[in-house]
Amino acid sequence: MSTAIDARAAGLRDRLRGALVAAAATPMTADGRVDLDVTESYYRALLASGADALAVLAHTGRGPYLSLDLRASLIARARATGAPVLVGVSAGTAGRSAAEHAKVAAELGADGVLVFPSDGDRVAEHDAVWRAAGLPMIAFDLYTQPCPPEILRRIVSHPGVAGLKTALLSDAMACQEAIALTREADRLALTGEDRMFGPSLLWGAEAALVGVAAAQARVTAEVLRAFRGSDLRAFDRASARLDRLAAATFTAPMEGYVQRMLWLAADEGLIPASHAFDPFGPGLGDVPLTAKAVFA
Repeated sequence: MSTAIDARAAGLRDRLRGALVAAAATPMTADGRVDLDVTESYYRALLASGADALAVLAHTGRGPYLSLDLRASLIARARATGAPVLVGVSAGTAGRSAAEHAKVAAELGADGVLVFPSDGDRVAEHDAVWRAAGLPMIAFDLYTQPCPPEILRRIVSHPGVAGLKTALLSDAMACQEAIALTREADRLALTGEDRMFGPSLLWGAEAALVGVAAAQARVTAEVLRAFRGSDLRAFDRASARLDRLAAATFTAPMEGYVQRMLWLAADEGLIPASHAFDPFGPGLGDVPLTAKAVFA
């Protein structure tokens, strides 16, 4: 497959280079209700705190669990902020294919889609998404379903793929290889490596799409700014601070990170405490995580 990139994908690639894309959570009450006004206010707060763009309905946003109507409403509220918006799409969500979800995202004005890994033919799925929606795609290499290098090479060579988000958690070698393959194909390497954030930048990542920015966009953005500068000590300090945050939030049980980020978002005043619940994650007890506990 040719590595030639479509102009639409190239446009998103260039627009996101150097950017922090916050993988936004979806604030919910304990019984799973979503207040759209609360959510839009939260989206805007992330952008004001240092995020350059939003990824909604991704893993952090519990996109695969949400109804079609709610998904559409969240996309519309994200679009209302005026920032670039990526939408998470996956097969099987609400009984629809990833391509069908991508088509809806395109109709609602999304700038691109984050294509969740699947158990089937991943190359064919990306092609189906592209044909259905014509939206630039960010491919996704996730630690629970890592992509073989030979398949990954074909995916990042697809004309509609603007970049790749790696979220391999602790596999440094696979992360380095994925970043190298992405850059060889002239696509954007986005780090989703909350636990290897600083190192992944040193390995060649040129942007970030991370769940840790769901509550601490400013702390995350500081690492990117320091990396682009010339002060090595500033980068070291910023990375160490982010590492403390990631160690406290991305830990066993790993699926609990969404609840931890919601607790921190409430602690930061980004959302009300009444909407700091993740009904889809493991129970973590009743003592919320606070920034004071993380950075003490």
